[in-house]
Amino acid sequence: MEEKLRKIYVPMTETGFYILFSLKEERHGYSIIQYVKNLTNQEIIISAGTMYGSLSKMEKDGLIQATKEENRRKSYLITELGNEILLHEINRINRLYKNSIGAKVNEE
Repeated sequence: MEEKLRKIYVPMTETGFYILFSLKEERHGYSIIQYVKNLTNQEIIISAGTMYGSLSKMEKDGLIQATKEENRRKSYLITELGNEILLHEINRINRLYKNSIGAKVNEE
């Protein structure tokens, strides 16, 4: 993983995490907003401005790629680099959780 990108994206904001996570399946912006809203029981509601700014930056940085555009709806999918950064963040969150309950990092 490119060190510069790791410094930019780790730790991730909740919004960034959920956008990247939702793109494990091909989705367009509105579909991402709905998916995250449902997944988090409406605790995380991503505004359109935040969504499209994040998608643009993530695409520019190579974490996601546009797959198709239909009726002005652009669909995206996570890239290998995006998966790598997402996995790194998931591992970081797991470590935080384990530490918070008194477990050492390498304990299950």
